[in-house]
Order: sequence, then C-alpha cells, then structure tokens
Amino acid sequence: MSENRIDRAFARLKSQGRKGLIPFLAAGDPAPEVTEALVLEFEARGADVVELGVPFSDPLADGVVNQRAYQRALESGTSLRGVLELVERIRRRSEVPLVLMSYVNPIHRFGLQHFPAAARDAGVDGLILCDCPPEEMGELQGAMVQAGVHPVLLIAPTSPDRRISLISARSGGYIYYVSLRGVTGTRDRLPDDLATGIRRVRALTDKPLAVGFGISTPAQAQAVAELADAVIVGSAVVAAVEQSRGAHDLVSRVGGFVGSLRSAIG
Repeated sequence: MSENRIDRAFARLKSQGRKGLIPFLAAGDPAPEVTEALVLEFEARGADVVELGVPFSDPLADGVVNQRAYQRALESGTSLRGVLELVERIRRRSEVPLVLMSYVNPIHRFGLQHFPAAARDAGVDGLILCDCPPEEMGELQGAMVQAGVHPVLLIAPTSPDRRISLISARSGGYIYYVSLRGVTGTRDRLPDDLATGIRRVRALTDKPLAVGFGISTPAQAQAVAELADAVIVGSAVVAAVEQSRGAHDLVSRVGGFVGSLRSAIG
C-alpha cells in the first residue's frame, strides 16, 4: 500500500520547517463544479490539505455559516456518492490530500464496512466523523485502517489526558484539536487557554497537530501556526464562498482569501 498523501504532506512540511494550511469547504456549495475549481485554486494558493464537508441535514457540530452551506449543497443535489465522484474528478488533476468531514448517518447509509474502500478508490486520504467517538468506531475503524484511509480524530479542550492518549493511538495523519468549546464559526479572538491546551496535547502525542474551529483571519492563523503543525480554517472560507455567490470571479476571490492565510502562516 502506498504512503498516504497526508503523511507525505506533513513530512514535507517538517523537512521544510513550515506549517500547514488546511482550508475547509462544504462540498457542493454552491455547486459541485465550483467546489472542484476551488480545491484546485486552493492548491495553487498553497493549501497543504483540503477538508471537504459532506452535506448533512442535521450538522450538530456546525454553526450557522456551515449549516447554510450544507443546506445549499443539499439543494444542489449533493450526496455522499456525489462527493466521492467529485473527489474522483479532482484526482484527475491534483494530488492534494483530501479529507472528508462527515457525520455518521451518511456513512452508515452508504455502508460502514464498504465506505472506506470506496473512499480510497475515489482518492480520499482521511475521514473526520464529528459525532462518532473512537470507542464507537468499531468495524469502521478497522475497515479504514485496512483501506489506508486515515481516521482523523478530534480532541476537545476538555479532553482528559487518558482520552488524549487514546485518540492519539487511534488517529492517522493528524490530530484535529478543537480550539474552543462550542460549534464551528468565525470568532473575534482566539481562546485565552489555546496555548495551554495545545501544550498539554503535545506532551501526550508525537502526531501532527492541526488546530481548527473559530480561526477567522490571517492574523489568527499566524498566531495558531506558532503553536501547531497546521491551521484549519473552515467557516471563514465557507463565508467567503457565501459572500461571493453569483460573482463571476468567485473562485479567485475565495482563493485570494486562502492565499492571504498562506502568506500569514509563512
């Protein structure tokens, strides 16, 4: 089995002494072909990994910006199978690592044992399940490992040490550190305890640590990059897509924002 693209990306970043940028998109918002163009644009602007959100009708971990994006994507006819087809099209033109962010329900409907191989064959490198703790992944975890699709697990600021160690042992690619208590969304400032939380996690794992939730501006991305291995920016990117809907230069506008994040991170 070939090395996962996520592993190659983080190895390259480490050898170059650089920090990673991971933008997030709601797949299919406002249409699948726009998402495809945005992923390619993000890669050109310096994104190291791209996360694609699988549209779902009840996204409990997401704030209103992502909720609206998922609703638009569902209205455009985007499904989990459609997301896999989107990944296949991207793979014809790009080797940027792609991570799907989903809730359990769409994966369960697809088939827990069958999904990882289908995702791998499409070109998916990792999977984040927002509402599935590692203790409940069961057969899905084994199928993902066998398929070579990394389970990217979430750590919260409130996670106790023994849980951090468990998540580290079961994660692949990188660990997603949720920077705040609450749902996704843009924020005016970073949490006061962010540095303390990241130091606590770093003491318990040697896996790459990517920080997301609430990172909204280039200045915030720069501050997080000083602490973490990669910065995840979601709602601010999704909001940029929303604000540019209908514009002929939507892709370059949103790409410009991602480029400003890359410049800030260095």
